[in-house]
Amino acid sequence: MRLTPTERDRLLLFSAAELARARRSRGLRLNVPEATALIADTVCEAARDGARLAEAISAAQTVLGPDDVLPGVAEVITEVNVEAVFEDGSRLAVVPEPIGAATVDGPGAVLPGPASAEPEPEVTLTVRNTASVPVSVTSHFHFFEANPRLDFDRAAAYGMRLAVPAGSSRRFGPGESVRAPLVPIGGERVAIGFAGLVDGPLDAPGAREEALRRAAACGYLGAPAPQEGSQDGPHTTPSGPRTTPGTTTDGSEG
Repeated sequence: MRLTPTERDRLLLFSAAELARARRSRGLRLNVPEATALIADTVCEAARDGARLAEAISAAQTVLGPDDVLPGVAEVITEVNVEAVFEDGSRLAVVPEPIGAATVDGPGAVLPGPASAEPEPEVTLTVRNTASVPVSVTSHFHFFEANPRLDFDRAAAYGMRLAVPAGSSRRFGPGESVRAPLVPIGGERVAIGFAGLVDGPLDAPGAREEALRRAAACGYLGAPAPQEGSQDGPHTTPSGPRTTPGTTTDGSEG
């Protein structure tokens, strides 16, 4: 006897459903494959008996209840799709919640975690974008080293980042003055990369003073001008601010 692939799949489904019926008759609770096969086969058999699509779906939704399946099965099987042959042709039957509504805390359920509290800002600065394009700064960018065309108190922003959820950013439009809440950078407080004004531990002796000197030398707005005749020893001045992924100047939102 030659069978088409669809016919072989139908016989396999029927065999799995018969196994599920036999095990349920012995008082066993069904697992995911057994329950899925029985629900799908109920649709196919109802179609074979002449039922319409809505009637076949209704029959499949009542064949099993939460007490007929193992714990967690109802949470896993939230929908069953099966193609059945009805009197008017093959139709895709979608059976929603075939074992009843899943419990919110059953095995396999997806539970939302506790809402994370937004960090309380320690400093809030007024930031003015003097550029002709928008500037975006990401959540964990060292705000002190943000775009040089942003005018704000750089000294107050040293060692700080935006008090916004991780992965988000704050946009500063051209000519806008925006209040930016800041919190201290946590962890080991090491700033590597960014605009290259620190490239090391934020709290190392002299690191803040050197970073402010570099920012002023590179033309960062809001950085205090160095005192004339200061004798702080030799310094290395970067050739200019570097482009970084956390802050953009070309109008893109990085």
